Amino acid sequence: MPSSLLIVLLFLLSIPSSSAQTYNILSYGAKPDGKTDSTKALTALWAKACASVKPVTILVPKGRFFLRSIVFDGAKCKRKSVTFRIQGTLVAPSDYRVIGKENYWILFQHLDGFSIYGGVLDAQGTSLWSCKKSGKNCPSGATSIGFQSSSNVVISGLTSLNSQMFHVAINGCRNVKLEGVKVSADGNSPNTDGIHVQSSSTVSILNSKISTGDDCVSIGPGTNGLWIENVACGPGHGISIGSLGKESVEAGVQNITVKTATFTGTENGVRIKSWARPSNGFARNIRFQHCVMNNVQNPIVIDQNYCPGNENCPNQVSGIKISDVMFFDIHGTSATEVGVKLDCSSKKPCTGIRIQDVKLTYRNKPATTDCSHAGGSEAGFQRPNSCL
Repeated sequence: MPSSLLIVLLFLLSIPSSSAQTYNILSYGAKPDGKTDSTKALTALWAKACASVKPVTILVPKGRFFLRSIVFDGAKCKRKSVTFRIQGTLVAPSDYRVIGKENYWILFQHLDGFSIYGGVLDAQGTSLWSCKKSGKNCPSGATSIGFQSSSNVVISGLTSLNSQMFHVAINGCRNVKLEGVKVSADGNSPNTDGIHVQSSSTVSILNSKISTGDDCVSIGPGTNGLWIENVACGPGHGISIGSLGKESVEAGVQNITVKTATFTGTENGVRIKSWARPSNGFARNIRFQHCVMNNVQNPIVIDQNYCPGNENCPNQVSGIKISDVMFFDIHGTSATEVGVKLDCSSKKPCTGIRIQDVKLTYRNKPATTDCSHAGGSEAGFQRPNSCL
């Protein structure tokens, strides 16, 4: 063998392999019986995966794996990119008190290039819902899965069942794609938002089905660049920007698109809501387009007088400035007479509202509109007649 070729060969052999390493939780003591606690196994597996310089895939095979509250923190990982492939179901404790005081059941943070494919999360939240409905002293409940301070995240084919609180939360993240996500909880389950996004940029929610007891998607302060497309919502409270303005100093919401969404039997359709109290926040450059309403109580809503229980906000007005909002090609049936309600702030009226090609009926007749402190324009076919 020529010496030059030998040198090249030795050089190639000295380069570390970049092939992915796969870690199976069964190898770390987890059992797919739905009873054996897998928390220690996953914690040990994460420590091993974190120490790897190679790409890592963590495999959760078929079966039911019992899991207490756990945090997957990538801050000290040698590689921030990790892939979870979940073929089975992760099951939370049936006793809501075990994780009910935690912020999250499962939390991923400080990662870059993180992916989850498949899997079912069964949070078994029904007993906590019953506790809350009874008026007893109950914990607020854990969000089923959260992603925090991370970038370049993919969540594909994940199913979340019966969360104690929110199902999925995206907080302080950049470049997140959720696709084929399924959320399922009873229509009367309290505070079980499907997907909550806040303080995050460049997020997309695609081809997903959300049935729950609160907002299908809730959009909080600091969200910039959210694209929602081909989402089915119902039961639930619709797709909501807000509540905004809870704090007097608050990051705004901007560049939001909701496209090709279907709402069935929901409390609201597309909504922007803010607390009736002073704030420097805003909501602007928002598009709601190509949406179908099927027996929705409030198909199109701007509510700037949100004041639950009349606490901490009576006799005040919202400081949130809402501008440049388009409602385009929204049609279907309203479950109430008022199909379009724009209740804006008297201190900072809504501006740049555009309503185009809206057709909403109530009991086979045109629905009505109700506007306060809202300015803008209309175009195309309108039913009900615009009140702008």
